Amino acid sequence: MPAFWVIAEHNADGSLARISAEAATLARSLAAAAGGDSEAAGIVVAADPGHAAEQLAVYLPRVVAVADAAAAGHAWAVLAAERAAAVIGDAPDAVIILGAGPDGRDVAGMLAALGGRGVLVNATGAAWDGRLTVEMSVFGGKLITTSGFTAAGGIVTLRPNTVTAEVGPAAGTVERRSAAGEPSIPLVAVLDQVAEVGAAAPIEEARIIVSGGRGVGSPEGFDLVREIAAELGGAVGATRAAVDSGWVPYSQQIGQTGKIVKPQLYLALGISGAIQHKVGMQTAETIVAVNRDPDSPIAEFADLLVVGDLFEVGRAMLVALRARSG
Repeated sequence: MPAFWVIAEHNADGSLARISAEAATLARSLAAAAGGDSEAAGIVVAADPGHAAEQLAVYLPRVVAVADAAAAGHAWAVLAAERAAAVIGDAPDAVIILGAGPDGRDVAGMLAALGGRGVLVNATGAAWDGRLTVEMSVFGGKLITTSGFTAAGGIVTLRPNTVTAEVGPAAGTVERRSAAGEPSIPLVAVLDQVAEVGAAAPIEEARIIVSGGRGVGSPEGFDLVREIAAELGGAVGATRAAVDSGWVPYSQQIGQTGKIVKPQLYLALGISGAIQHKVGMQTAETIVAVNRDPDSPIAEFADLLVVGDLFEVGRAMLVALRARSG
């Protein structure tokens, strides 16, 4: 029976990345569907993997924590691929699940080269019915495809916010190991790390997002977006057009070439709703849009469309929100 392995990512503070909790939830559900001796397990590779491993064990029955001192000063993906491959071995029916972010994609590519495994990317879901089937969004979200591996196992990269992370029925065990020997893949030294000044909290984890598009008109126009987000206790997002215009940093871009979010409330101000932006926010629980054009694409999938000038509507919202909080 297959084994479902999650190669977990961790944040700068050593905590588990949310995408890995989502991947772990998917792996556990697939193992339950496969039944028999199927296993759901995780691997954490870090200089000090303890914190992330303990957190991952909340979602999976078994976690292997591999301590590798080289991870402190070298690119994580190279070491993670090498050490994870050693843990998983040559099992042909192993299904390996990673996040579809930059690190996850790097690890998937190296694992594919090391073990000759197939890769299915940007999965929006997966199911087991005697074999693994993977659902993927393609052509900018216009089509949904269902694919499988010709072999028994393979590698899947999971898009963020497409699976809701849910803890397991009982805490799992953590098996601690030390990295054995030097990796065969050349290590990549990290020479410098650049942190974006004034970067907001990760919008992928925000419960409320207030987002602006081309209709906001200027960097100053985003002041209104930020004020509304502050009153709602939410994060600020933007379309690619707003980012390309230099009004907001890339870290706040939502869409096909930006972040994928799943907030409880998505408030879209001056956003037409082009397909490239839609694929990044369409899974929000409630979408409220403000736009002058009643026939804009966002009208087709928003839960509520307010037709009007975003500045007039936005300022009226601020008055109402401040009156409520006062």
